[in-house]
Amino acid sequence: MLSRVVIVVSALVAVALAGHQLFPAMGGFTPIWESMLPWVGLTVPVLLLGAALSRSKGAAVAALVPGLVWALMFGSTMLQSPPGGASDLKVATVNVGVTNSASGEAMRKIAEGLDLVAAQELTPGGPAAKQLDRMFPHKYPVGTVGLWSRYPLSKQQKLDVGMGWPRALRAVADTPKGKVTVYVMHLASARPGHTAFRDKSLAHARSLVDKDSSKRILLMGDLNTATTDRGMSGLTPPLRDAQREAGDGFGFTWPSSFPITRPDHILYKGMTATKAGVAPAVGSDHRAALASLKLS
Repeated sequence: MLSRVVIVVSALVAVALAGHQLFPAMGGFTPIWESMLPWVGLTVPVLLLGAALSRSKGAAVAALVPGLVWALMFGSTMLQSPPGGASDLKVATVNVGVTNSASGEAMRKIAEGLDLVAAQELTPGGPAAKQLDRMFPHKYPVGTVGLWSRYPLSKQQKLDVGMGWPRALRAVADTPKGKVTVYVMHLASARPGHTAFRDKSLAHARSLVDKDSSKRILLMGDLNTATTDRGMSGLTPPLRDAQREAGDGFGFTWPSSFPITRPDHILYKGMTATKAGVAPAVGSDHRAALASLKLS
């Protein structure tokens, strides 16, 4: 009996992994499931234990199938290392936490040595904004999101990504190696059974990118969309994911105490990512996402 259970569950896990994009959204439940896909690999040791207890070779073979599928999907992510090399731009994005009284300390530690910092859930005039003002000569805050820069900013623009109020921005950073068009976004939240609003804001984000003819684009922010969520396929491509291209591991950022998913992203085109990772953000329930980029 146990061997049959192991075989059936192994088959279901393998199909759920390999064919997740074939399943309907089911009112938003499937995208949330997709956010947890990297953790599904933890079922394999349990299945192997069940196979061992059942003393069934067939069950053991069946238990290895979802492990093989998982390895094909995520093995390269676990084994890759940052390409390294020289970079022209060091950037970070962090959801500082709207009630985080330690957000100034968080930004002091994260932003040191960076060229561009994107922040979300800002309190205008709050500790995070004040600390960033002391560290960077140029800024463009829009409500609860903002961009701070070592380089001059121009063509600043407030953006509404389908939410009815500005929670995104666009600006052009004039770096020594050329201009970079920067977007900072905080998209709508995604919860089990409730992803329609998030999906709408993702579509708006993609529309903005499609209409932008800039040679170099950098999109940073809390997109409320995991790397493995089907919604990310709307942005990558045309953009590339810094963590996927130059990170070490999955780069989970939320929740900060024990990260299980990555809603915070650094996406780009017209550049090359040389390094990517995460850093603690004192008092926030998100960790910061960081990347180093070489301008093409």
